Amino acid sequence: MLIGYIRVSKASQDTAYQRNAILEYAHKNKLVVDEFIELEISSRKTPVQRKLDVLLSKVKNGGIVIVSELSRLGRSISEVISTVNLLIEDGSRFVSIKEGIDIKDRHSMQSKVMITMFSLVADLERDLISQRTKEALATKKAEGVVLGRPKGPGKSKLEKHEEQIKEFIEKKVSMLSISKILGVSYSTLFNYIKKRGLKASKVA
Repeated sequence: MLIGYIRVSKASQDTAYQRNAILEYAHKNKLVVDEFIELEISSRKTPVQRKLDVLLSKVKNGGIVIVSELSRLGRSISEVISTVNLLIEDGSRFVSIKEGIDIKDRHSMQSKVMITMFSLVADLERDLISQRTKEALATKKAEGVVLGRPKGPGKSKLEKHEEQIKEFIEKKVSMLSISKILGVSYSTLFNYIKKRGLKASKVA
């Protein structure tokens, strides 16, 4: 099966360009597009929301995925590479028209070179992001900005259950049982109770 994957971030953007580019490529290479997965959704959304799981399931074992450009698959090089690797590992062929990428076989020399280059670029991207983050934190620190989480108990996902927890404590329900009922770890519950000043002896 050959899938054309199309994604735009905003309603004002046109999907026709991507569709035409994919159809033109398919025609030139004597291929037939069986289906288009067309989305109007930001790359910031999860892979499931961007239907990448659907894409992977449809082309598993010998399918073909064509995109107009790599950026349609994700918001970062590392995310794009991760998706491409999953496609190739499942035995699918991947084509990105703008970059002239056509990975047919993970074990071919051309594919190995491309995948290696992808990985190097992804590593570089991560390093640059890390460096920018460190520089930004250093600048804030030099300006006297206090970094880190503010002191104090902060918000906890157990706050909405506080009255219920108190009721359990009064009934001398064990902390282990309370944690299971509320679906949290024992340590999370213990720390919450401790911060709220509740008597541990009542929940032992």
